[in-house]
Amino acid sequence: MRCIWVCCFTILVVFTSCKTGSPSVFEQALQSSNPKIKNVMQSPAGHEIQILYTEIKRDSLNRPQFTEYAFNLDEDNYFYPASTVKLPVLLLALEKLSTDPLLRDQVDLNTPYKIPGDTVVHQLATDLVEIIAVSDNEAYNHLFEFLGRDSINALVARKRLGPFQINHRLSTPDSDAALSRGLVFYPQNADSIVVSGYTSKPIKKLNLKNLRKGKAYMQGDSLVEQAFDFSAKNYFPLRTQQEVLKRLLFENAYTPEERFQIKPEYRDFLLETMPKYPRELGYDPEQFPDGYVKFFVYGDTAAKLDHSVAIFNKVGDAYGTLTDNAFIQTKDGVEFLLSATLLVNENATFNDDTYEYEELGLPFLGELGREILRLKQSEQDY
Repeated sequence: MRCIWVCCFTILVVFTSCKTGSPSVFEQALQSSNPKIKNVMQSPAGHEIQILYTEIKRDSLNRPQFTEYAFNLDEDNYFYPASTVKLPVLLLALEKLSTDPLLRDQVDLNTPYKIPGDTVVHQLATDLVEIIAVSDNEAYNHLFEFLGRDSINALVARKRLGPFQINHRLSTPDSDAALSRGLVFYPQNADSIVVSGYTSKPIKKLNLKNLRKGKAYMQGDSLVEQAFDFSAKNYFPLRTQQEVLKRLLFENAYTPEERFQIKPEYRDFLLETMPKYPRELGYDPEQFPDGYVKFFVYGDTAAKLDHSVAIFNKVGDAYGTLTDNAFIQTKDGVEFLLSATLLVNENATFNDDTYEYEELGLPFLGELGREILRLKQSEQDY
């Protein structure tokens, strides 16, 4: 697969525009009569749908030009990003490993490490694979301890990616604890290297629309009959998500200060891992089918897939919210960026694990990806 991507890494010039004229591929896809799309699009507000589609066209020098199309895109209208936050945190961890004078010459992805107070040995290479292949929460939490909350937020702000706020770890007790524990690396034939933890500033609650959702939520075994408050949760709007992906895939379109400064071998390893399916990375296909973390195009199928479509992406699903942020490319040259989020929580109760992921959410995202692919391929054939 890697030969397909060489052209994307030699980009020199990019411009971005917004378009609202005659019906586009994007608009046609959203107006599809396919029930998987129509059933959701009949109630866009109820499903809190936001979508950002970016068309990519290349000039005679193979330089891409981006044209954005949006539906209900609003960075001030909050949605819970779930595991999509793992991609920028992973990239920042790779950047720290690549640039920190304490680490860059003695530590690599395969260097063993421990979290202070724990006895389990880990490797960042394993964390990377687990995050990409099955969206592992513990692997992300390791990186959170490595970087710390304040550092994550400051580094993202410095790159001018857009609005963003990390407040907490995922699926662990005391997820919002201010103290990050750091890591201890154990290089071969060298003394251990301690990356010290630190205490971050108190969480600044979000000031956005739609932070209180639903009519009730479960707290342990008890039903609390009031809206669920997301004001202290992570915040990662769609355009910022897509910018993260573009900085990874189209790095030469940005200034050095805006890029993720990652060693080429680490970047290559990540890019080789991202389009692979869980079974290709050692996971049981019965538990983790090929489309497990590929919501667009494949999210509603358990079939064994080929690589006629390559998807570089990061998904998130929690609290009834499904999100995918993807770069999609086919062997015949169709390529585009697509980011979307929707809420499927008919009973308006959070934390009860009763969401319409399989019935509505995944079919919508899967069919949206397929519909855009079909329209783009028809356009190319014409």
